[in-house]
Amino acid sequence: MNLQEHIDEHKSDMLIDLVFACSWVTMVSILFNVLDGPQWAYYLCMLAGVIAYYGFFTSLTIARGDNMTS
Repeated sequence: MNLQEHIDEHKSDMLIDLVFACSWVTMVSILFNVLDGPQWAYYLCMLAGVIAYYGFFTSLTIARGDNMTS
């Protein structure tokens, strides 16, 4: 499988990932610009985006019934 086939196969998933990441970073940046919180909390919230991503999409998969367990 070459790169073009991989991109064609996962194009919508990559777009959803990009939208989630941009939304999370924008939301956290705006929040910390308004609240003027400490730098360590800013980085912690950015890291929490990784956990939020996997938690959100895992729960979405379970809710749809798409889980691949046998």
